[in-house]
Amino acid sequence: MSNGESDALGPMPELLQRWMEEALHNRIVVNAKDGSVLVYVPEGEFEMGDGKDSDSPRCRVYLSAYWVGIYCVTNAQYLKFVQATGYRTPNQKVLCTPVWEGRKLPPDKVDHPVVCVGWDDAQAYAQWAGCRLPTEAQWEKAARGPQGLSYPWGNNWDASRCRRHQNRGNEATCRVYDYPAGISGYGTYNQSGNVWEWCADWYDKDYYGRSGKLPVRDPQGSEGGTYRVIRGGSWWYDDAGYFRATYRYWNDPGYRRDCLGFRLVRPAA
Repeated sequence: MSNGESDALGPMPELLQRWMEEALHNRIVVNAKDGSVLVYVPEGEFEMGDGKDSDSPRCRVYLSAYWVGIYCVTNAQYLKFVQATGYRTPNQKVLCTPVWEGRKLPPDKVDHPVVCVGWDDAQAYAQWAGCRLPTEAQWEKAARGPQGLSYPWGNNWDASRCRRHQNRGNEATCRVYDYPAGISGYGTYNQSGNVWEWCADWYDKDYYGRSGKLPVRDPQGSEGGTYRVIRGGSWWYDDAGYFRATYRYWNDPGYRRDCLGFRLVRPAA
């Protein structure tokens, strides 16, 4: 691949093999527009929050069924979006060096998560793909799996199961399908570590603590705010607390960093 574009338009062979393996164990679909592989999360109630932080009290939330991206959106997928729409490339930065150079991306980064994208960029991609950004509740349910675990893989911290600062070597992000030992019970990869992920919601530290005011079914977050929710920790950190499936964080919607990406969801008809 001479310029980082021609081979980035189709699924990578390694990914195709992994999709086939996942299909044996999970109910999955491929989103036609951008090729995102989505796994089914059934409707039902789950416990959100763990009470360890003041902004994440335990509460019961009911979600309608939905599909969620097994992987974060990759550089290869984002390139297809840019070429189809003329949208700006993620070569702007805040406190980081962008992966892309103009419309080019390094061949070894095609199946890494796209980074240096703001909330509006992620939202524009999701709309183009016919999908949405996950609500905070959808993101957390997928990360905790059917058993409602503290981390995607279990209730105990295991630093070897996710991309973090101490195991990244000379790189930052990893491929979206790396760390298979850290997948969630629903089959999603890297919901702990690798990159923070934009969610649809405005951040409100008291939203889930308002007695009698929380929408029990399909909460969408506050109607307005200053910051958007991000979830999942990233390669930048080592503190186990950031990698908990319940940990809530936030950032300015225009913030672009090399540890910040996103995945997609789609309602289940």
